[in-house]
Amino acid sequence: MIPVTLARPNGRPFRVLAVGAHPDDIEIGAGGTIQRLLDERPDAKVRWVVLSGSHVRAAEARQSCDALLGGAAEVVIGAFRDAYFPFDGAAIKDALAGMRADFDPDVVFAPRPEDRHQDHRLVGELILQLYRDHLVLGYEIAKTDADLASPNLYVPLSAEAAEAKIAHLLACFPSQRSRPWFDDAAFRALLRLRGLESQAPSGYAEGFHVRRMVLQTSVSGG
Repeated sequence: MIPVTLARPNGRPFRVLAVGAHPDDIEIGAGGTIQRLLDERPDAKVRWVVLSGSHVRAAEARQSCDALLGGAAEVVIGAFRDAYFPFDGAAIKDALAGMRADFDPDVVFAPRPEDRHQDHRLVGELILQLYRDHLVLGYEIAKTDADLASPNLYVPLSAEAAEAKIAHLLACFPSQRSRPWFDDAAFRALLRLRGLESQAPSGYAEGFHVRRMVLQTSVSGG
């Protein structure tokens, strides 16, 4: 395993953009990693974008973000129709493009474009189009589509952080408890599998898909 460290920008806070098609997407895919980033960089600026959600679901998204990040994030909730994103693709792209002018992130969390859920897939594809020169971490969401693949980047989580993530999901999204993929066993299973693959000391990790990374090295003359 080759460890990767995110550089700290000079003279300004670290910036994180997190994008989800639906409430709970970001938390399921990257909640533990984002929490770890903020623990290590408490002055970080976070823009939290959820592109759809009924009144109930939007309220859950805001409450979840506040509980996870302590009010540290700018929360944007869209009103695009769940399960119809491909038919609203132009408007969604315009909405995402309009957010770039005043927020240039150091890292972007978004669904991976290979996700078989049509909403996730569209968002993942658009993010890669709009943020070509950024580090984009494509997060994964287990579901009945059976589309999980091998990540190429892992973020180890402590056992406490993994359990906190699961507890947070179950507490903050009561509207989803009847879903067959929304339970503690499913969440813990994926965290444990990624922890095994990455040899995380605690046994737990989140996995991400990175399309492109650039290795920068310093060479001193002599």
